[in-house]
Amino acid sequence: MALRCSRIPTFTPAEVSPLPTPPRSPARPQPRPQSRPQPPRSRRPPERSTVRPPVRRKKPRWAMRVVTTISVVVLASAGIGHAVVTSLGEGIARVDPFKDMKNRPAGGHGMNVLLVGTDGRDKITEEERRKYRLGGAPCHCTDTMMIVHIAADRKRASVVSLPRDSYAEVPAHTDQTTGAEHGPHQLKLNAAYAEGGPQLTVRTVENMTHVKIDHYLEVDFTSFMRTVDVLGGVSICTAGPLKDSYTGLDLTAGTHTLSGGQALQYVRSRHVDGASDIGRMQRQQRFLAALIERATSSGVLLNPMKFRDVTRAVLGSVRADQGFGTDELLDLGRAMRNFSPSSSEFTTVPIGQMAYAVKGIGSTLKWDDNKAGALFQSLRDDKPLAPPHKVAHAKTVRVEVDPKQIQVQVENGTPTDGLGKRMDSALAATGFRTTGHPVNAQDRGARHSVIVYDPRWDRSAKSLAAALPGSELREVKGRGPLLKVIAGADFKEVTRVRVQDPYQGETRVVTGDQVVCT
Repeated sequence: MALRCSRIPTFTPAEVSPLPTPPRSPARPQPRPQSRPQPPRSRRPPERSTVRPPVRRKKPRWAMRVVTTISVVVLASAGIGHAVVTSLGEGIARVDPFKDMKNRPAGGHGMNVLLVGTDGRDKITEEERRKYRLGGAPCHCTDTMMIVHIAADRKRASVVSLPRDSYAEVPAHTDQTTGAEHGPHQLKLNAAYAEGGPQLTVRTVENMTHVKIDHYLEVDFTSFMRTVDVLGGVSICTAGPLKDSYTGLDLTAGTHTLSGGQALQYVRSRHVDGASDIGRMQRQQRFLAALIERATSSGVLLNPMKFRDVTRAVLGSVRADQGFGTDELLDLGRAMRNFSPSSSEFTTVPIGQMAYAVKGIGSTLKWDDNKAGALFQSLRDDKPLAPPHKVAHAKTVRVEVDPKQIQVQVENGTPTDGLGKRMDSALAATGFRTTGHPVNAQDRGARHSVIVYDPRWDRSAKSLAAALPGSELREVKGRGPLLKVIAGADFKEVTRVRVQDPYQGETRVVTGDQVVCT
């Protein structure tokens, strides 16, 4: 370095003289002493205009600067995003759920992630425990379990909920708590985690589903709450009030933006209806759809800094397998940028027997082998679980009671012949259990439609009123379950309705756009 610095000022003019700036055209100096010192005007201007037009030179340079600037910004943003995710990925707690596993299912197309929600109340503050009813000792078991399948083209996510009380048979293993050796035996699915941790959980799920699990992701209460709060809350809609004294959930009918703690109450509640765990899993699916909608519509995935904050909240207290690292996080982030609510689909493993008694275990949920087999075959084949569906009609509204459970007798309260028949057919087409035999009302001068109902069936009456907006509700005690509708002169059409909770004794596949708030 010293030699280079000392040589620079020692150049002599003789040494520098061969390096003056050359003329623009080395051939032009020679003709100047001749008798025609100036070339013909007709040749020189065209030569300058075609070879070196000053205006045209500036445009490419300006455009190149813009392109270069944009490229630098894009690359810098990508670099920031990669650096952020890399640093976060390095801080993930690691587990080895695939250690020494043999005879695993063959890998299919796409990526399968076993998402496990654990009872992490030991990490919750005492104030949060009291506020969100999280008392008691941690159970060291799985509170939620889902298989999340990301399609090979990264355009679809299929989520299958595995009920925690599912009847399961676990292979031989060592109890991670007691160290005792266990042979194959029966238990509830969520107990596999308590006995053998992530490894036994993955082995059991693979044995039951024949789906190869590519990655394992374990989320506890803390990371769940923090993620929701970083996103600014998640919107949930409910057709009727939801109240659970066990979790403290207390929501009125309507749309609510839930904070992290409220969201935890929502997804944990089991006593808001008669569906117990099945209803709870559907609320979890509905919430996950709303979470995806919130993340993809808020610009989080396009902003490296926001993506960092959300990812930090998610990964701050999770555990994952060694292979779930930076590349997988970025891959999922890129895939979700193109996601919409209709890109996600949700279902629960088909249940064959709801109260399958097992000695020493109690009541379990027995899967329907044939239907469950077809479901998991679709995952292995990377096929959609839900058939293509048309976008719901703009006037479709949610109701608390399924129209299939509502009995309706239609009466024509106008002098217009055929109006009663038209209303009866329209209600039946929407799903209501009409008698199919409309009659004429005693008073044929009704201007507005009237719904006559027994107050014991007020929820059914409100659901019917949603299909007939503008109709009057009239209580008549002792009528029983049969509702009566007197068609008025203002009747034009029936508004489409659908039940808030699609579970009615059968397993269904729903897409995100069918369960998020509209």
